[in-house]
Amino acid sequence: MSAAPLVGYSSSGSEDEAEAAAEGRSKPGSGGRRCGQNSLPTQRFPVPDSVLSMFSSTEEGPEDDSTKHGGRIRTFPHERGNWATHIYIPYEAKEEFLDLLDMLLPRAQTFEPRLVRMEEFHLSLSQSVVLRHHWILPFVQVLKDHMASFQRFFFTANQVKIYTNQEKTRTFIGLEVSSGHAQFLDLVSEVDRVMEEFDLTTFYQDPSFHVSLAWCVGDARLQLEGQCLQELQEIVDEFEDSEMLLRVLAEQVRCKSGNKFFSMPLK
Repeated sequence: MSAAPLVGYSSSGSEDEAEAAAEGRSKPGSGGRRCGQNSLPTQRFPVPDSVLSMFSSTEEGPEDDSTKHGGRIRTFPHERGNWATHIYIPYEAKEEFLDLLDMLLPRAQTFEPRLVRMEEFHLSLSQSVVLRHHWILPFVQVLKDHMASFQRFFFTANQVKIYTNQEKTRTFIGLEVSSGHAQFLDLVSEVDRVMEEFDLTTFYQDPSFHVSLAWCVGDARLQLEGQCLQELQEIVDEFEDSEMLLRVLAEQVRCKSGNKFFSMPLK
């Protein structure tokens, strides 16, 4: 995600003060020079490269180094003033859910060792889009208005499924929603209206709502579909109280823009 915006303070004030002070001092060839003082030519020496490099331009955005974030490749390049924005329903993981994940991940890693657990869990209601910084608050306000009439609802996510992003640069193991699908569609319909109002990309056609559990770089569908998928589903089905564990109350919609979070409670 984008870093917090940097505020640039102009140095023009200090420059003006320096110029004013210089005008009050004697200049070579001016009437203020003391009698007998000679005007000497000024010799300028080149500034060493090591010093120049200390003041390199900061206008460019940070280098997009995928090694710094697990090998992930940005869907869109970083640009100063652009904030990656995403709308979703947070999924608060209970201890039993993490116990289930501790059983699923090692089994999946026998088929694809590069898999790592997600750091947080959610169900997406939008694609990741780009907002200019000055549009964030107006966007959030319109989104809040569109979410205001929605009620809380229960949903169940218990069907193991393999996903990739559009660019096929990342693969995910997820739990797909099996009940509550209609409520998610209603939410997405309103989120899409907001996106269209700001000329942003709407959500996927025929979306598969899911909680991502683990991910890896690249397209690993060949390794994970088939036998692996079957074994993971068996673990979920046989897990104690999985039916109750994976039935969750959706209580809020959340918008993340850069490093800012905005919550919209459902009624």
